[in-house]
Amino acid sequence: MLRYVGETDATVWVETAAAATVTVEADGRAWSAATFAVKGHHFALVVVDGLTAGDAHDYGVRVDDTPVWPPPDSPYPAPVIRTLDRSRPLRLAFGSCRVAEPHDAAGNKTNGVDALRTLAIALADGQEEWPDLMAFLGDQVYADLTPDAMREFIKGRRDIDAPPGVEIKDYEEYAHLYQLAWNDPANRWLLSTLPSCMIFDDHDIRDDWNTSWSWQEEINRTPWWHERLMGGLASYWVYQHIGNLSPGELAADVVYRAVLDHDGDDELDLTDAVFDLVERVDRHPEVYRWSYRRDLGDSRLVVVDSRAARVLEPDRRSMLDPDELAWLDDQLTGEVDHLLIGTSLPFLLPPGLHDLEAIDEAAAERAYGRVVATVAEKSRQVLDLEHWAAFDDGFASVFEIVMDVARGNRGRPPQTVVFLSGDVHNSYVAEVTDAAARHGAVSTIAQAVCSPIRNPMPIALRVMVSGLAKGLVRPMNALARRSKRVPDPAYPWTVTGGPWFDNCFAELNVDGSDLAVVWRGGEVASSKGSTSSTGSTDGRDEARPSLVAVGTARILGGRG
Repeated sequence: MLRYVGETDATVWVETAAAATVTVEADGRAWSAATFAVKGHHFALVVVDGLTAGDAHDYGVRVDDTPVWPPPDSPYPAPVIRTLDRSRPLRLAFGSCRVAEPHDAAGNKTNGVDALRTLAIALADGQEEWPDLMAFLGDQVYADLTPDAMREFIKGRRDIDAPPGVEIKDYEEYAHLYQLAWNDPANRWLLSTLPSCMIFDDHDIRDDWNTSWSWQEEINRTPWWHERLMGGLASYWVYQHIGNLSPGELAADVVYRAVLDHDGDDELDLTDAVFDLVERVDRHPEVYRWSYRRDLGDSRLVVVDSRAARVLEPDRRSMLDPDELAWLDDQLTGEVDHLLIGTSLPFLLPPGLHDLEAIDEAAAERAYGRVVATVAEKSRQVLDLEHWAAFDDGFASVFEIVMDVARGNRGRPPQTVVFLSGDVHNSYVAEVTDAAARHGAVSTIAQAVCSPIRNPMPIALRVMVSGLAKGLVRPMNALARRSKRVPDPAYPWTVTGGPWFDNCFAELNVDGSDLAVVWRGGEVASSKGSTSSTGSTDGRDEARPSLVAVGTARILGGRG
């Protein structure tokens, strides 16, 4: 997998079958790294440096003396490292929520066409322009909703009648789940030639992960949870997190530094170090940061952990702990044209849903008595009322930081400040209303959501969610205004595009002072001319779906 890419350097992530030396070859040069082991699995992250900025470098991979990538019979173009070019407008693809189901007729019928694989086919055929980066904003794997192939693997190693049943139990099962998620030939090729960054959400560990204090207390009483959480975080560090880091950040990483310092002939076993880290992170989230930033020419992408860094005490809930909030505060500055904030959970929900979650939070904090608090806490879990709106302290703090940037108090204000998110299984755009006239903001402040890549919402639920998003606005707003315990958002916003329910990925294109965003997925036309919620191939070759637009939006720059 091609992971980090800068102007002159990149990292290539490889999993091998045994201890080995992995070599990346490009432009007549070679870069090598020895594998390290975690729980008997072998990995290498090869740093490729000294490249030419803004250029395309064909590359190949050897394991010891054997060429392994690209395969000799590959039907796809040669994998390429495309270094960043500061003078080229940014093209950033993003999305979330992707199940690891087969790409045959049965899989497409139940789960829709995989938008990621559809992108791979379009790029291989030269029908789509290459993004500079793909940002996966949560639920790269579903540890609690396992596909049939994963269940067969689980049955071969333990009793599925014992908890946690067919859910993922440990690191070994996570490793197999990642293989299932990424091993389709088209996706394998795509991930080897399109750089990616990632952040977890709840399903990477389990639905409702860190929803609340009571959820955490309840799950910690189960005999299998600790092993699941440790396996999930350890595998996340290996399969997702280290690829997010630049070579300089890898050298400073408290665990990865041991890989760089190792000079022995034997393979370094990093198992104890990784598991010791995640044990400490579980008890004290502030000891390690999963958030990161990418500087992308005249744009900046700041990706925020909105799961593991939560404060869950009933009397002081926040999406971010003080250390995480301070780090984010440092990253959100001006002097860039477009400031992008990646967070798996939407920062700006449709207003009615925002008010519902804010009311539920107040109720859960006993604003209306103990009995109501118990009902509110159950509703929080059953209805997934645990987005930024349900952690008002963190929400308000981040909003004030963003407004400070947008007003030009932290350097030249950006044209846009845009939150990029997933999670909610529909895609939409929202924008702070009259930000300049009412709040003195120079920048446009917006939210762009893309979800799912492949895990469509059932049609009945889609209708209900769409209706609630519109129907709840007035009653929830009226109820919130009547309650002294529910704070009014300081900077109101409106939904300006969507919702779209199709499997899709979004592509954000910098166009001078503006951002042009298009959502694309599989093609099928309904009787009303809109794309289907599943992204069906509509009778065409199941293996080669077509790529079509699901929705579009243009976010106008505030200084333009």
